[in-house]
Amino acid sequence: MTILSVNGKSRQVTASPDTPLLYVLRDDLGLNGAKYGCGLGQCGACTVQLDRMAVFSCVTPLAAVGTRAVRTVEGLGSAEAMSPLQRAFAEEQAAQCGYCIAGMLMRAQALLDANPSPSDAQIRQHMQPNLCRCGTHIRILRAIRRAAGPLA
Repeated sequence: MTILSVNGKSRQVTASPDTPLLYVLRDDLGLNGAKYGCGLGQCGACTVQLDRMAVFSCVTPLAAVGTRAVRTVEGLGSAEAMSPLQRAFAEEQAAQCGYCIAGMLMRAQALLDANPSPSDAQIRQHMQPNLCRCGTHIRILRAIRRAAGPLA
């Protein structure tokens, strides 16, 4: 049995230590925001935060989590009470199909937690590991800038 801190709550799971965190979140805890994309840590659809650092949950075994706090997109806000970043994504219409958006939000939030006023170059570099097949990258970048402060 493993005890995890997920979105500020202590959660108990009985998964094997080598089970990918993504499977634990989705199958054991019913948190379906993080998506299965490639299973190889190459697309970013499964991105969550461990102690506010963005990680690919599809290649992070449960044993690697330890006592670090897990934060998923469900921990950012809700449709009724969106976080500033979620609101910016909605205002910029950054989601097209929506499959990548949870991962994009979690990677972007990790950046804003570490650097509340990133430059465009810093945003682009930080977001590079996450892919959007629909091509809404420009809207995603605009949303992150909006969440960081007034648009230039």
